[in-house]
Amino acid sequence: MDIDAFVAVHAGEWARLEKLVRRARRPRRLSGAEIDELVLLYQRVATHLSILQTRSPDPVLVARLSRLVANARAAVAGAHVPAWRTIASFFTVTFPVAVYRSRRWWVTCALVSLAVAFALGLWVDTHPDVQRSLAPPNEVRDLVNHQFADYYSAHPAHDFAAQVWTNNVWVSAEVLVGGLTFGLLTIYSLLANVVNVGVIGGFMAAAGKLGLFFGLLAPHGVLELTAVFVASGAGLRLGWTTIDPGPRPRADAIAQEGRSTVVIALGLVFVLAISGVIEAFVTPSGLPTWARIGIGLVAEAAFLTYVWTLGRRAALAGVTGDLEEDLAGAVQPVSG
Repeated sequence: MDIDAFVAVHAGEWARLEKLVRRARRPRRLSGAEIDELVLLYQRVATHLSILQTRSPDPVLVARLSRLVANARAAVAGAHVPAWRTIASFFTVTFPVAVYRSRRWWVTCALVSLAVAFALGLWVDTHPDVQRSLAPPNEVRDLVNHQFADYYSAHPAHDFAAQVWTNNVWVSAEVLVGGLTFGLLTIYSLLANVVNVGVIGGFMAAAGKLGLFFGLLAPHGVLELTAVFVASGAGLRLGWTTIDPGPRPRADAIAQEGRSTVVIALGLVFVLAISGVIEAFVTPSGLPTWARIGIGLVAEAAFLTYVWTLGRRAALAGVTGDLEEDLAGAVQPVSG
C-alpha cells in the first residue's frame, strides 16, 4: 500500500473533518448540512483508520487519525451534559412524570387507606371493649395525655428532623421494594401504618382530643402520607408487572418498571425531607393550629400541582420516567 498516495487522496477529507470537529464544540455554529457532513466524514475516516491499521500501519498516521476519530465520535455522540442539568432534568421531568404515570395506583392506595383508617378509628372510638382489648387503660391514658403530644417536642428539632426523615425513608423503601414480592410486602407495610394511624386516632377521639390529634398530625402528615401512598402505588405497580407484564417480555417489563420505581424512590427522599422539616419545626411550634395545618396544606398543594403540571406535560411529550436509552440498554423488539 502506497501511504503517500493514500494520504494525498484523503488528506482533504481529514482536514475538513478536523475543521468540523472544532466548530462542533459550539453546536449553534453548525448548519444541518454541516452536521450531516460531520457524521459522513466521521464514518469515512473511521474506515480509513481501519484500513491503515490492517494493511500498512504507520504509527504516526495511525495515532493522528485515532485522535481525529475519537474527537469526531465525541462530537457526533454529543458533549457531556453538566451534572446540574441532569439534576434539573430529574426534578423537572423524570421524577414528576414517573409519579404522574403511576397516579392511578397511588391515588387508589390513598383512598382505600384513608377509608380503612377512618373506619378503624371510628370503631375504636365507639367501642370501649375494643379499646380495652388493644391496650391497658393506663397505657391509653398516657398515650392521649402525654406520649402523643410529647413525641413531637421530646428531642431537639434538628435531631428530630433527621430521625423522622430516616424512618419515613425506610418505610417508603419498604413499600417500594415490597413490589418484588408481588406486592404482598407492600400491602402488609402499608396496612401496618394505616392501622397505627387509625387506632391512635380512635383513642384520641374517645378521649375528646381529636382536635389535638389532627392539629399535630396534619401539618406534616398530609405530605408524609402522600409520599407513602406514592411509594406504595409504585410498589404495587411493580408487583403487578411481575404478574402481568403485558405485551413486553417479563424481564424487560420488570426492568423498566424497576427503573421508574428507583426514580420515584430517589425523588421521595427529598419530598420526605421537606415533610421531616415541617414535622420537626412547624408541628411542635407555637403557631396557631390553623397556621400549622395551613402550612401542611400548602406543601401538599405545591407537591400535587408540581406532579400534575410538570408530570402531565412530560407524559404528553412521550416521556415515561425511565432512564435514557443509552443508560437503560437495548431492548429486543417483540411482535404482537
